[in-house]
Amino acid sequence: MPGLRVEVLEETASTNAVLTERAKASAPEWTVVVTEHQTRGRGRLDRTWETPARSALTFSVLLRPTVPAARWPWLPLLTGYAVTKALVADGYAAGVKWPNDVLIRTGEQERKVCGILVERVETPDGPAAVVGIGLNVAMTAEELPVETATSLAIAKGTQPDRTGVLLLLLGTLVEAYETWQLGGDPAAERLRASYSESCVTVGRRVRADLPGGAVLEGEAVRVDETGRLVVRTSDGESAVGAGDVVHVRAR
Repeated sequence: MPGLRVEVLEETASTNAVLTERAKASAPEWTVVVTEHQTRGRGRLDRTWETPARSALTFSVLLRPTVPAARWPWLPLLTGYAVTKALVADGYAAGVKWPNDVLIRTGEQERKVCGILVERVETPDGPAAVVGIGLNVAMTAEELPVETATSLAIAKGTQPDRTGVLLLLLGTLVEAYETWQLGGDPAAERLRASYSESCVTVGRRVRADLPGGAVLEGEAVRVDETGRLVVRTSDGESAVGAGDVVHVRAR
């Protein structure tokens, strides 16, 4: 994959924090920071976690999008879709929960295997995006942070090669991002369609805990052009752009 610059750290608090500093120091697009052990990982809604050393694939990717600012909200969804696509290609029953949690289905259960955090960073070279990905690879059931999580090893019953998984994820992300960047409106619509097909939230009854404390419950019917989740309630349709969405019953 031409243009990738990969830096591997033995241990760090947060790969996103390290890459943010690299971005401010004019690091080029597709700079990647990987760590063997992240001690203060951050997710959406300021959640934090720590995983055993070498049990997860934890890395951040620097992007410098040139698409219109109105399309930037698609970056987290694009990343979730790319991770899902890569895992499906590797034989996992993966799907993306809006906006970008990646789940693996085992029997009747869906468990989270990957979290994604995208942060906008202002740099001397213009705005950039730091894309953080945390994928549970080798964790045992006892090492999982919550009972609703899983790992690739648990899902397949074998220990995957983390380097191979990293290369697969990066390759899929490069392809999805470059297509979205260069393809204009047709590519944006194809991304929306592909994401929607991979999204296990669409078609389900959901509860959305919105900023400010409001709660919205209804059926998730589609993802709109801006990446928002459209939820149908007895009062009509509402578009959710931020908040914590929970699946309240199986499809």
